[in-house]
Amino acid sequence: MKHSLWEILDMAGGAMWVILAFSVIVLAVALDRAIAHWGYMRKARALHENVTRGLSRGAFSEARSACERSQSPLADVFLVGFERNGRTKSANVASAVQRERVRVLAELKSRTWLLGTIGATAPFVGLFGTVVGIIEGLGSIFEEKKNDLAIVAGPLSEALYATAAGILVAVEAVIVFNYFNQRLAKVALEIKLLAEEFIELLEEAEEEKPPAKSKGKSGKKFKRADSDDDDDDDDSDDEDDR
Repeated sequence: MKHSLWEILDMAGGAMWVILAFSVIVLAVALDRAIAHWGYMRKARALHENVTRGLSRGAFSEARSACERSQSPLADVFLVGFERNGRTKSANVASAVQRERVRVLAELKSRTWLLGTIGATAPFVGLFGTVVGIIEGLGSIFEEKKNDLAIVAGPLSEALYATAAGILVAVEAVIVFNYFNQRLAKVALEIKLLAEEFIELLEEAEEEKPPAKSKGKSGKKFKRADSDDDDDDDDSDDEDDR
C-alpha cells in the first residue's frame, strides 16, 4: 500500500508533523554549527603564530594589533590578556584569560543541546503517534462489530510510520550531536593549550622589558655628590686657615 508524502504526514494524529519539525531543526543546527566550526582552528593557529612572533621580539603593540585585526574568536581571549597585563598580578591575568576562553567555547557549543534533546525525545513522539494509530484501529473494529484483522491492519501499518520516522530522526540527531561534541572537545583542548602558551609568553615578554628610569633617584644621587664636594671644600678651607 503506497501513500503520498502528505498522506504520511497526516497519519498518527499529527505526530509526523512534529517529527518533520524535529528533522528540520536538526539540519538547521548542523548547518549552523558546521559554519561556526569551519576554519575555527585554522584562524586560531594563524593568530597565535602572529602573536607569538610579536611577543618574542617584545613588540606588544604589533601583537595586539594582530588580535584586533583577526576574525578568530581566540583574539578576544588574547585581548583580555593584553588589557590586564601590567595592571594587575600575573595570576589575575591568567584567570581573566581562562574565563574569556570558557566564554568563547560556550558560544561555540551553543544550540547543540537541541540535538541531544531531539535525539532523546523523537522516538517517544513517534511512539505516541503509533499508539494513537492503534487506538483508532481498535476503534474501527468496535464500530464494525467484526473481529477481522483486515479492518485494523491498515490503520496499524500507517501508525507504524510514526515510530519509524521518530527513530530515524533520533539517530540522525544523535550522530550529529556526538560529532560536534567530539570536535568541540578537541577544539577546547587546543584552545586551552594556546591560551596557556600565550600567558607564558606574555609573562616572559613583560619580564624582559627594560626597567623604567626614575629621575627622582638620580637627583638624589647628584645631591649626595654635591654635598660631598661641599664637605671637601670645607675641609680644604680649614687646611688653608691652618
